[in-house]
Formats: sequence, structure tokens, C-alpha cells
Amino acid sequence: MATSSVGPGFLTQTTVFTQQLAASFAFVILISLILDVFAQVNVWRIIAVSGLRGHEIANKVFPGLGILLSVFIVIGGLAFNIGNVAGAGLGLNAMLGINPIAGSIISAIFAIMIFLIKEAGKVMDKITQIAGGVMIILMLYVAFTTSPPVGEALINTVKPETIDIFAIVTLVGGSVGGYITFAGGHRLLDAGIKGVESLPEVTKSSVIGIGVAGILRIALFLAVLGVVTQGLTIDPANPPASVFQLAAGDIGYRIFGVIMWAAAITSVVGAAYTSVSFIRSFHPMIDKYHNYIIILFIVISSATFAFVGQPVSVLILAGALNALILPLALGTILIGAYKKDVVGDYKHPLWLTITGAIVAIGMGYLAILTVMEQIPKLLG
Repeated sequence: MATSSVGPGFLTQTTVFTQQLAASFAFVILISLILDVFAQVNVWRIIAVSGLRGHEIANKVFPGLGILLSVFIVIGGLAFNIGNVAGAGLGLNAMLGINPIAGSIISAIFAIMIFLIKEAGKVMDKITQIAGGVMIILMLYVAFTTSPPVGEALINTVKPETIDIFAIVTLVGGSVGGYITFAGGHRLLDAGIKGVESLPEVTKSSVIGIGVAGILRIALFLAVLGVVTQGLTIDPANPPASVFQLAAGDIGYRIFGVIMWAAAITSVVGAAYTSVSFIRSFHPMIDKYHNYIIILFIVISSATFAFVGQPVSVLILAGALNALILPLALGTILIGAYKKDVVGDYKHPLWLTITGAIVAIGMGYLAILTVMEQIPKLLG
């Protein structure tokens, strides 16, 4: 889940918003992390207790709702994966000087190889864990080299000079919106971790997942903040790459390549795996050959990259659009938490229901407002 949420869009969004809001972005990170935890703990716990995937719960809440949710998730996952494949190509380009299109093809082949291995799930888990560790170490190193004003960031965490609702919506959408909400929950089901007895482990895992993504977000924020406060100019064509290059020269640019590739390839794998998990129960043949359908999903994403660009503004808006799926998904899960044919005799904690409902309603309202506000800007 953590590495699925940390993709090219994550890197771009964090860089752009830090450039715009400076130290005030610390407040945005804090609020988004709190909302992320409430959303994800609710979703993962109900998935674990019920032993059902998100769309199966939705169908029990209202017949046909699971199909609608699956369509949104798959379309959103495919759209994000086009950007992820492109990001992987850009990562190899920065790391090794490989042509971005050739790099994206090489990366797609690497991702496909994971799902051709018999123990694909275990291999996927191990690769994403290693990639996450590498990203944290490199990101913290670059943050340290820029000497950011940590004290100012800490003050703005609780007393911001500027509050940007669009930034909060985008970050939450990029962290737990769309398919990402279900990435870890579905993976736990496939690993056999389910039932009431697994709830302590499930809750801990969901919080750790948000925590890992949060550490990466904070490290990148500090790195960008250090560059911004020095008065250096960030290249709008590729903001995160520009930050790393300004922070540590050519070595920094190579480090960016490693981080971008690791972030993109784990997101390619996570988006494809989770998106296909939403249609596995549609037909026995899909379930039987789901690994090959995941491969097809990656192939389609890679092929589409040849015709679709990766503008920074679209990556940022994608997070907000993903946030529109969150209220539907979370709201459905919360209703399912009180249906006996979903959770049996399990009693969902009232405080989780209330906080989850606040996130679902609040994010729904804010996401609609911000998307309606941003679309004319993109089209204009």
C-alpha cells in the first residue's frame, strides 16, 4: 500500500505544493495523514472481518454497486498506471541515461516478470519492501543535504501561514484514494490474513503503511523546502528531478532516478494487482488466470504511454479525481460494517464509524469543489 501510493504523482504533487506553500505544507501533510489513517483503518478492518473484497462488500450493500465501484477503480488504476509506466521510463533515463520510452518498456517487462513467477505474491511483497527501504534512505539523505528550516516547518505544522484545501484533497486522494485504499486490504486477504482474530495485526499494518508513506512525504517535503528557502529555481517541466539536482548535483539527479524508478515500478505493480483484484470474482476464468490479466493490464498501460503524455498538471489533478472515489468506497464499507451478511456478529467501534463518516462526507464535498474549480484551469 505504501509503495503503491508513492509514485510519480506523489513525487510531483509533493514538490509542487511545497514550492507553492513552503513551510505551510507541513500542516497539509499532518491533516492528510490523520484523514488517511481514519479512512484506511476502517476499510482494512471490514475487509479482514468479512473476508470479502471491496466490490463484494459493495454488492451486498446494494446490488450492482460493486460493479460500479470496480469500473471506477479499474479506470482510475489504468489512468494512474500510464503515468506510473512513464515515470519508470523517466527514472531509468535519469539513473542510466536510457531513452524514456525504452526505459518504460524495460520497466514494464520487469513488472511482468514478477507475475510470471509461481510465487508472485511473495516476490511482489519482497520487492516493494526493498524498494520502500531504498527510497526512505535516499530521500532522507537528500533532505539532509538541503539543510531545510526544520523549526519553521514544525511551527507551521500546527500554526500554518496558509491553508490550502486543494492540497489536502489531492494528498488524501493520492494516498488512500481510488485503488490504493484497497491495495493492502486485498493483499492481506490473498495472504490468508482475515477474520476477527487478525484485527490487531490488520490495524497495525494499515497504520504502518500510512506511516511509511508519511515518512517519504515528509523527507521529500524537507528536501524541497531546503531548495526553496535557498531561493533556487525549480524547473516546472520536471519539478522533483530539478530538486534533487539542485540539492546534490549530478549525484542528486542519479538518486532521483533511483527513487523515481522504485516509486514508479512499485506503483505499476500495485495498481495492476489491485485493479484486477476487483474483477477476479466476476468470472471463474478471470480468477484462474488473474496473473495473466494483470500482465495484460500492464501491457495496455505501457502501450498507451506511447500516445499519452504526462503533464505535471494532470498528475496533480489525478490525485483530486481519485479523492472522488474515496467517499463512495469508504461510505459503502461503513454501511457494510453494520450488515450481518457482511460482518456477522462483529461490532465495529463507534469512534471508527464516526471518524470514517466525517472523512467520507468531508472528502466528498471538498473533492467535488476542488475538481470543479481545477478542471476549468486545466482546460483554459
